[in-house]
Amino acid sequence: MAHGGGNKAIIAALSANLGIAVTKFIAFLLTSSSSMLAESVHSVADSGNQVLLLVGGKRARRAADEEHPFGYGRARYLYAFVVSIVLFSLGGLFALYEAWHKFADPHPIESWHWVPLVVLVAAIAMEGFSFRTAIKEANHTRGGQSWWQYIRTAKAPELPVVLLEDFGALLGLVFALFGVGMTLGTHDGRWDAVGSAAIGLLLVAIAIVLAIETKSLLLGESASRRDVEAIKAALVGEGVPSVIHLRTLHLGPEELLVAAKIEVTADESAAEVAHAIDAAEQRVRAAVPIARVIYLEPDLRQAVDAAGS
Repeated sequence: MAHGGGNKAIIAALSANLGIAVTKFIAFLLTSSSSMLAESVHSVADSGNQVLLLVGGKRARRAADEEHPFGYGRARYLYAFVVSIVLFSLGGLFALYEAWHKFADPHPIESWHWVPLVVLVAAIAMEGFSFRTAIKEANHTRGGQSWWQYIRTAKAPELPVVLLEDFGALLGLVFALFGVGMTLGTHDGRWDAVGSAAIGLLLVAIAIVLAIETKSLLLGESASRRDVEAIKAALVGEGVPSVIHLRTLHLGPEELLVAAKIEVTADESAAEVAHAIDAAEQRVRAAVPIARVIYLEPDLRQAVDAAGS
């Protein structure tokens, strides 16, 4: 469900950005505005990023094989990390270069004065629709978290990426509108460079946040605190007095590996221990459905305590 919602937000963002990119490029060709060029490249980068997210989602659905026995679910994390690199290099650094170039050779917008203003206002409307779609889809899984907590803790990368991109796109359009408006009002092209520089700094900051969060997912994150507690509670039951230790790892946004050492009693037979393990696995999958891969090791509490492990 979460992945489906992510795809809906991605497609909405891709549709908006493709239309916005074309209109921005036309406005740049007519006015030679640095802010419009920076925003054009920004929209192209965002469109490419949304394609990357869709490709990552498709590749993550490949079945497990001998070389990748736990499947390809983490491909979604890899492609989200690539998105942060594209946003940093193609979007942020290009906008900063364009700002530097415009500062060195400032010139006012001399023709088609109304075009960039109309394009930017229309782009804000289209980007706002995309952002609204992403917010609506994220609210299905966000719960009571703040937006910052949601971005920091979400295991599915698509919605946080689209939310940050759309938020950055809206702010970037405001910066571009400021730069173009001040350039038209003062006939000083340096204001256009200021708008482009603000867009570049914004995109670099968003790219860094995305890189940090997706790097953590790539390295391997545990289940949420709530899921860990639910798994611990589910493991304890018939034939399992306690959990000695527990480890979890996300193999993908909707697939969790659970490895635990569980306590059994010394007087149980092998058949009874096997039955207790099977029952514990069923309880865990009922409590946390994304717990797809479960490995349980039975042990005696006294032996573990004596060994100090």
